[in-house]
Amino acid sequence: MIRVVLPYHLRELAKVGAEVRLEVDPPITQRSLLAALESRYPNLCGTIRDRLTQQRRPMLRFFACEEDLSHESPDAPLPDAVISGEEPYFIVAAIAGG
Repeated sequence: MIRVVLPYHLRELAKVGAEVRLEVDPPITQRSLLAALESRYPNLCGTIRDRLTQQRRPMLRFFACEEDLSHESPDAPLPDAVISGEEPYFIVAAIAGG
C-alpha cells in the first residue's frame, strides 16, 4: 500500500485527509502512482499533471525519502521504502513570491 501525502488544496478537491493510501500495480513509478491517484480521485485530474502532456504542474514538487523526485524520470522506480509503505510519497505545493 503506497502512502501519498497531499497539500491542502488537493485534499480539499479530493475530499480526503492529509494522507491517502493506494494500491498501485507494478512497476511502481511516479507515472503509475499518479495515474492510480487520479483514477481513484478524478477531481485531481489535470491538477497534478497536465492532461495532455502528463508533465508535472510547475507549482508542485514530488518528494520521497528526503529526496526531490520532481525532475526524475516519471518511469523510474520509486524508492523501496515508498513501495513498502514505510515512507510516504509527498506532493508539495511550491511557494512563490517576491
